[in-house]
Amino acid sequence: MEGKWLIADRDLNEREGLKWLLKTSSIPVTNIGVASNYREFVVRFEQERPDVVLIELDMISKEDWSTFRDLIHIYNPVLLLTSAEGTFEKARLAIDMQALDLMIKPLAPTKVTSAFHKASRKLGTKNPADGILIPNTYKDISYEALFISQPSDSANFHIAAFQTESNGKIKSLHSFLKEFPFKGVQGIFAIDDMVVSLFKETGHLTEQCQKAMRKWEEEFSDPLAIVVHKGNSVAMGLNQKYLQARKMLDFTYYKGYRQVVEFEQSPEWIHIDPFLAPPEQRVWVDMLTNADLEKIKKWLYEEFLQLQEPFPDPGLVRIQLTSILAQVRRFMKTNNLDESQSYELEYRYIFNSILYDKVLYRTVQNLILFIQKLFIGAANSTRHKQDPIERGISFMETHFSNSSLRLEDVALYVDRNPSYFSHMINTKTGSSFTELLTAIRMKEAKRLLIETNKSINEISNLTGYQNSNYFSRMFKELTGTSPREFRMNKVKMFKSEKETD
Repeated sequence: MEGKWLIADRDLNEREGLKWLLKTSSIPVTNIGVASNYREFVVRFEQERPDVVLIELDMISKEDWSTFRDLIHIYNPVLLLTSAEGTFEKARLAIDMQALDLMIKPLAPTKVTSAFHKASRKLGTKNPADGILIPNTYKDISYEALFISQPSDSANFHIAAFQTESNGKIKSLHSFLKEFPFKGVQGIFAIDDMVVSLFKETGHLTEQCQKAMRKWEEEFSDPLAIVVHKGNSVAMGLNQKYLQARKMLDFTYYKGYRQVVEFEQSPEWIHIDPFLAPPEQRVWVDMLTNADLEKIKKWLYEEFLQLQEPFPDPGLVRIQLTSILAQVRRFMKTNNLDESQSYELEYRYIFNSILYDKVLYRTVQNLILFIQKLFIGAANSTRHKQDPIERGISFMETHFSNSSLRLEDVALYVDRNPSYFSHMINTKTGSSFTELLTAIRMKEAKRLLIETNKSINEISNLTGYQNSNYFSRMFKELTGTSPREFRMNKVKMFKSEKETD
């Protein structure tokens, strides 16, 4: 296909040299336009609607960049770029514009000729309708069919959903998939965080997706996750299949990228309690207090990196990680590490990693490295700079089951005079040492009454009371009900809620 070519360069010699190379090549072209500045380029472009554009990136100012990008996206010519700056920024702009090639000056004739031939071949494979702004439709399928449930023949289509780790590469992925030689493809749609491809047949679909993944990573060095919905239910519309494919992509949180996953029905998550139970909180307090990094690693690996299907809802896992981070935050405050700007910035980074990272393994590793840094920081801080109240409360939460625990024991642990430490507790918490210890014990007693079948006598011993009658009397004073009544009321409430559901 001959097509129209437009060459734009500020340097006359460069401009004429590029034109001469094109004319003397074996490419059958007779219509070659030239432009010496951006304004002239726009005029020539709008008049002639070229099929191939070769333009010097450096002639486009920041103010003109938006209009240039719109012009190229609307008419979609084959795009070649040149620049005198071999920088990452120029490369990023070339990728953003989906340019076929970016050549850095001084230009080598062999490199230019190769780019010309590549553009000619690309022009020969373009659909005649390419370069015309059309609605977001493909044959008889529209974007709306993905998002809105509607009766149509599209229910017979199978979905392959592609997702990059970086949403910023979705546009490049869309262009790549449109050019990939899929067999039986019926439509390719770009969405804000993925690209959806529709197929009539599932034969060799997974193999095609695997080839596309390998080719993509060769060209872009970017991880890709692909899920293939192979369900054949006629009753399931395209919108329902799309929603299931989107949900299936959430499995990359556990499985990672660089793989193609097939499925025929919607995956189901299992429910977990995302909050640390008091015993788990005490384990974390103990591990952090003792700077036991190996034990922390083992705990995190066993809890998060050895999960098997069916997996828990990723949202609940993220909440569980924030519950752990709350204990880490407390450790920071105990050791005054929250006063350091560098630790604060890293804490926020970990918090964002928990909320937004697409792979669980990476979040866990980030958390371990952060805790390791905190241990080093805590070891370098002097004992008197640590918050004695936070350290004292942590000690009480770890040892409250000891019925002989006294104010003097905690004061000794934090290296303070008992009377002064008692005053510090009252000033900071508004409660006396005894009231604070009783509150910690009663919180654990409530948990044991609700979550276990242990007897009142056992619970009394586990929460630091040798006399179960005294325990029951204290419990009723603070809650208004006896331990037995408290348990029965919770059981009745649970049954009532279950019957309502």
